[in-house]
Amino acid sequence: MNLIVAADKNWGIGNRGDLLVRIPADHKMFRQETVGKVVVLGRKTMDTFPGGRPLKDRTNIVLTKNPSYQNGDAVTVHSLEELLETLKAYDSRDVYVIGGTSVYEQLLPWCDTAHVTRIDHVYEADARFPDLDRDPEWEITADSDEQYYFDLTYRFVKYERKKSFPARSLEL
Repeated sequence: MNLIVAADKNWGIGNRGDLLVRIPADHKMFRQETVGKVVVLGRKTMDTFPGGRPLKDRTNIVLTKNPSYQNGDAVTVHSLEELLETLKAYDSRDVYVIGGTSVYEQLLPWCDTAHVTRIDHVYEADARFPDLDRDPEWEITADSDEQYYFDLTYRFVKYERKKSFPARSLEL
C-alpha cells in the first residue's frame, strides 16, 4: 500500500484544516499517482475537497466514526478492521492513503511506499506526519532534483519500507 503527502521541514502537513501551501506541480503529481486508483482518507480530509465531494476518477474510501456518514459514491467504513477488509478487494499497489493525520498514523504500518513532497520551509502546522527520516524501517529510494515554485524549494522523495521490516499484511 502507498501513501502520498506533502510535508514541510518539520513534517508539518496542515494547519487549521487546510494544506500548508498549494504547489501546482505537487497537485499534478498527486493526480498522476492516484487517478484510476483507490484513495483512503478521513472525513475531515474529504471536507477540504472542493464542495466536500469525492475525488473524480478514483475509488474514494472514507474512514469515519460517524455511522450515518455518506458522501456521493464514496465507500464509507467505520473502523480500521472494516477498512482492511474492504481493501482486500483491491491490489494493494493501487491503494493510496491521502490523509489526514490519524488515517496516516493508523495505516502507516500497512504501507510499504511513501510518496512525499518535501517542502524546504517551516510553516505553522497543527497536523504532522511521522518523521520517516528518523524511522529505521524506512529508506529513501528516489529523490528528485530541487524544484521551485516562486521562492519556495521542494523535492519529490520516495521512501520505501526496508525489506527487513515488511509492512503488515491485509490479512488480519
